[in-house]
Amino acid sequence: MILLFLITIKLITLVYSCTLQKIFFSRRRKGMTSLIPNPSHYPSTYRDLKPSTVVETGMATSPSVTALYSNVTDSELRCSFESAGSDSEDSDTCVQVRRHTGGDSRWDAIQVANSRDAPLSLGHFRLLKRLGYGDIGSVYLVELRGTGAFFAMKVMDKASLVSRNKMVRAQTEREILSLLDHPFLPTLYSHFETEKFYCLVMEFCSGGNLHSLRQKQPNKYFNEQAARFYASEVLLAIEYLHMLGVVYRDLKPENVLVREEGHIMLSDFDLSLRCSVSPTLVRSQSSRPSKAILDSTSIIHGCMQPSAFLPRLKLSKKKSRKQKAETSPVKGTDLEFMAEPTNARSMSFVGTHEYLAPEIIRGEGHGSAVDWWTFGIFLYELLHGTTPFKGSGNRATLFNVVGQPLRFPESPTVSSVAKDLIRGLLVKDPQKRIAYKRGATEIKQHPFFEGVNWALVRSAMPPHIPLPVDFSQFASREKKGPESTAGGGSVLGDKSTSSDSSYLDFEYF
Repeated sequence: MILLFLITIKLITLVYSCTLQKIFFSRRRKGMTSLIPNPSHYPSTYRDLKPSTVVETGMATSPSVTALYSNVTDSELRCSFESAGSDSEDSDTCVQVRRHTGGDSRWDAIQVANSRDAPLSLGHFRLLKRLGYGDIGSVYLVELRGTGAFFAMKVMDKASLVSRNKMVRAQTEREILSLLDHPFLPTLYSHFETEKFYCLVMEFCSGGNLHSLRQKQPNKYFNEQAARFYASEVLLAIEYLHMLGVVYRDLKPENVLVREEGHIMLSDFDLSLRCSVSPTLVRSQSSRPSKAILDSTSIIHGCMQPSAFLPRLKLSKKKSRKQKAETSPVKGTDLEFMAEPTNARSMSFVGTHEYLAPEIIRGEGHGSAVDWWTFGIFLYELLHGTTPFKGSGNRATLFNVVGQPLRFPESPTVSSVAKDLIRGLLVKDPQKRIAYKRGATEIKQHPFFEGVNWALVRSAMPPHIPLPVDFSQFASREKKGPESTAGGGSVLGDKSTSSDSSYLDFEYF
C-alpha cells in the first residue's frame, strides 16, 4: 500500500514537471527569450566560449564594466548584442542602437531619415567643415538634412583604396566599428557606399584631439592628475578592445578625441588587428598581486554571458557547513577579469615611428603587447610633452627605440610611481612587459592609478571641458523638405547639384 502511494506521488511529480517545461518552452517560442539568450546574438568573443567552461560568475561582476552600462535597459542590451553579432550586409545604411547610447537623439534623427527616405546616401547630408584626414580618407563635420543632427563622416575614395591596396584596411575599420559599444569608443550610426565612396557616419567630438589640447597646456604637457584621468579612460577602451579580440596598434594623442563633456574617444581603427581571444577570470591572492606570472591552476575560464540575460535563481539561504566550505572563497582571494589576446600574431610593419614597439621594428612578429608599449609612450608624452625615443629623423627614432635605454629628463618633475609604470610598459622584451599576460587588470592595480574608482570613471570630472560649438554658423539656407533629400541633393564632387551656399567642396587628402 505504501509502495503504491509512493509510485503515485512520483507519477504526479513527473507529470507536473513535464507540464512546467512545456509551458516554459511554449512561452519561449512566443518570444520570451530574454532569460536564455540566443548564442548567435553575441560577438565572436562570446560565441567562442564552450559550455563546459561556463561558471556562475560572469563578466558583469567586474565593477568597472557594470557601472559603465548600469543605466541601460535589457532591450537595449539585446539590440546591442544582436547588431554586434550580425555579419549581414543588410545593415549597410543603418546600425542598431548601441547600449550605452540608448538616449542619444542622433539615433532618433537617423531613424527618422531612414523611415522617410531609406536608404541613406550622401544626398542626405550637408558637408560643413573638413575636420581632418588620414591615410585612407578624410573626415568631415556633416549635418543630416532636416534634423539638426550633426555627425562626423569619414569619406574614403574607392579608386584610391584599390590603387594603394588599402581596401582591406577600410573594411576592417568598418567591421570593428560595427562591434564597438563602449563609452570611450566611437559610435557608428550608419555606413553606406556610393559609386565612388565609402562613408562611415560617426559621433562628432567637439573638443579636438589630445595632441592639440596638450599643445595648449603650460609648457605643452599635462600635470599628473590630468594625465592619470586621460590614461585611465584610454586604458578602459583598450581593455574592451582586447576583450573583443582587437589589437589597436595606433594609440597616439592625435587619435584620442575629446567629447563635448570632456571625456575621451579613441578613433581610427584601420590599422587594428582582429584575432581570437579567450576571456577568463583569474584568482589572485590579494588586491595587489605580486609580479609573478599566475600559473594555470589560478585561471577560471569565465562565462561571458552578461548577467542581465540570466534568470535570477532564488537559492535557499540555509547551507550546510560542507556547502559553505566548498563555496566560500579563500580569504584574501579576488576574482579578476582577464581578456588579453596573447595568441595574436602579425608580421605587419604598421604604426607611427615614435610609437612603434621594438618587436615591430625588428620584424619578429607582434601581438597585443604592442598596445601596452604604445600606452607607455602615450603616458610619457602626456607627462613630458615629447616621446622618449624621438630622434633627428625616422631612422634615428627607430634606432633609438631598439637600441637606446629609457631615460627621464630632470624637468618636468614626474612622480616615482609614474616613472615605475612607464618603465614597466616600455620593456623592450614583450614577454617581460607589464600586462603581457594579465592585460589591463595588472595596470589598473599599479600604484600610479591608486585612488581611481574604475567603476565610476565615467562620472569623474574631466580636467578640461571644451567650449560649446555654435552650430548656428552652419545654418542652412536651402529649402528643407523631402524633395531636397531624396537622393537629388548635393553629392561629393558635384557642387552644381546643390543650392546650399554653405556647401563644402569635396577635397580628398
